[in-house]
Amino acid sequence: MTDRNPLTSEDITAIVRGLDPIDWVQMELLAKLPPAKRIIPALQAQEFSMAALRTTFRKRFPELSMLEINMKVLAYLSPLGKKQGKYGRNSWHARTKN
Repeated sequence: MTDRNPLTSEDITAIVRGLDPIDWVQMELLAKLPPAKRIIPALQAQEFSMAALRTTFRKRFPELSMLEINMKVLAYLSPLGKKQGKYGRNSWHARTKN
């Protein structure tokens, strides 16, 4: 594990400067929604990211079936994978050939 230095105020300012401004109208609209409907944009974002990852894996591993690609996506996104490396020591991906 590498030692990390805390961010300086200059570092934080540079990061914040690169962000888009807050859309206050959108924030107010989302805040007025009930929780069950507020989660929909998050689920849509997750669906988009999974599709992008699936496309990346399909290009990288053209010989794999869609089931195998989906398993790679799930292994990549699983919390276990984040604790034990990119795909997880015991994940499906780690047991398959690259």
